[in-house]
Amino acid sequence: MDFIELKANIRKTSGSGAARELRAAGKVPAVLYGQSIDSTLLSLDVHEFELSLKKSKRGFSLYNLSIIDGDSTPRSVMIKELQTDPVTRMLLHVDFYEIAMDRKIKVNIPVVPTGKSKGVELGGILQVIRREIEVFCLPNEIPECIEIDITDLDIGNAVHVEDISIDGIEIPAEVNFTVITVIGAKADEEIEEEAEEGEEEEAEEKADISESQEKN
Repeated sequence: MDFIELKANIRKTSGSGAARELRAAGKVPAVLYGQSIDSTLLSLDVHEFELSLKKSKRGFSLYNLSIIDGDSTPRSVMIKELQTDPVTRMLLHVDFYEIAMDRKIKVNIPVVPTGKSKGVELGGILQVIRREIEVFCLPNEIPECIEIDITDLDIGNAVHVEDISIDGIEIPAEVNFTVITVIGAKADEEIEEEAEEGEEEEAEEKADISESQEKN
């Protein structure tokens, strides 16, 4: 995985008031921390950071972070948390975590089905149960995505996490959960019909009870 170049400045103030002033000036407050370093308050140029996010592939990237008015040696970092306003989508704060290239890290990688399932060709419905899977690997071995060939997947078949194997990458799943499955459209309709029938029966029972109570 390629590293994206990014620059930051030392931030000397903290608190909500200082953060609002930074945002008003076109900056994003951030912090850098890691296992062997002290936390450092930073600020980023909003435009530059937004461009870097657009360069990221499938929602995850590693960065070479250069602190302009500090130690200018680029740091290998990943975004640990990205806070945005739920309404305006304005960037509020970024947490960077410094990584060591010889130490494995946990990251969530998107799942991408490939091919056309024979079950789907027979009228089944493909369901991607897990859109992302957590993996444990070295930073330079992080895959852009986890491709799963669904060509031989028939109606009623499923791919579980233990079925996935990628060289050099661990998938630390405690439960053998379903990742992708193909269900029959008819079976899905029957489930919906049964649910509707159950709701109708329950409504009728409540109506009968209500009528009985009124008579008494």
